[in-house]
Amino acid sequence: MATLLGGIIFWRLVIAPAGLEKERGALLETFAAGFRPLVLLSIAGLALSGAINYVSAPGHTRLYHAIFGVKLLLALHVFAVSFLIVQPNHPRRTRLATGTMISGLIILFISAWLRRHF
Repeated sequence: MATLLGGIIFWRLVIAPAGLEKERGALLETFAAGFRPLVLLSIAGLALSGAINYVSAPGHTRLYHAIFGVKLLLALHVFAVSFLIVQPNHPRRTRLATGTMISGLIILFISAWLRRHF
């Protein structure tokens, strides 16, 4: 999660507002091409580890499952938008990165809360 969310936060807070007018398009394309394999590996690793963790700890309450469902929906949002962000010549990368960054931080908060209280 650190690789995926860290890359998106770096994209949104460092790369996008860099202010390089002429080089900005080429810079974003280069960054997207380099980030693409990390996105795919991160998503595969998160899906696999999440499934293993969920199956290995049965017997949770209804509240846990409700909150876990919200976390899962947010994770699907992050996965889908991460695929879109690294596509070539995508015009709305910065806007998508903002929403993904917020969803990813909420996922981290929910994960920490679930781990502490359940």
